[in-house]
Amino acid sequence: MSEKPKNFPLPLSSVMGTSQPKRLTDSDYRLREIAPQTAVRNIAQNRGAQKPGTEPALRPKATPLPQLPVASKNQPAPIRGAIAMAEKIAAQGVKDPMVLGALATVPRHLFVESGLSQQAYVDTSLPIGHQQTISRPYTVARMIEAVRVDAGGKKLASVLEIGTGCGYQAAVLSQVADMVYSIERIRALHELAKNNLRQLRIPNLRLHYGDGMLGLPQVAPFDAIVIAAAGLEVPEALFLQLAVGGYMIAPIGNEKQTLQLTKRTGERQWQSVMLEDCHFVPLRQGII
Repeated sequence: MSEKPKNFPLPLSSVMGTSQPKRLTDSDYRLREIAPQTAVRNIAQNRGAQKPGTEPALRPKATPLPQLPVASKNQPAPIRGAIAMAEKIAAQGVKDPMVLGALATVPRHLFVESGLSQQAYVDTSLPIGHQQTISRPYTVARMIEAVRVDAGGKKLASVLEIGTGCGYQAAVLSQVADMVYSIERIRALHELAKNNLRQLRIPNLRLHYGDGMLGLPQVAPFDAIVIAAAGLEVPEALFLQLAVGGYMIAPIGNEKQTLQLTKRTGERQWQSVMLEDCHFVPLRQGII
């Protein structure tokens, strides 16, 4: 299971899976406009109710089932495992072909402890040390698909990830974006991610050790921001580093958490929908 796939990345070549994805109804979406807390009073006059009969601006677009690579007995077990995993996630409702292709390409077993390698392509979170986890593949796919809602099949230009962890999600993001910046506050995990990613030699990925709640203003704005830790609210700095027209996905809450998808619709305007329940480690300030 430690062998590195030689044909990284894999092409998308044939249709896999025939299960219809779960479709969310209008009642699953709760639309509201938001802004950083310090700017609420300044933009209050710009807020407006959604017009009757109109679609929520952030509602995912209906698309046909995507194409995925074909697994064969001649391929190494990790490649077959990744393709099978992507097929199952497609059946759960993730439809973005680029996201599913990335899941079928990135060797997840390289990002988990050797003793857990047999579970690398199971749709479950796994411990990576320091009371942190590698997220479920479905959750990774769902979050990335959400920020690509307006991508039109093209790659995102610039993405910021908060919470590198072991580096798996950053590797998946590198397949759907021209440039990915990822921040980790725990030095040991930052070093772990560097070691995990070094063997893949991904040219469009930059890792940073620092406080993710501050973002990376020196390279902002970002077309998308993916936050892999849960807080009661998104830090204001991250709202302001999102490009106008860009999307941010973040788990919001404490014991009960929900994925929140936010679009920056103007210089001082943001719009948000709540997608689905989730479970993440807490978003914390500072570095250790």
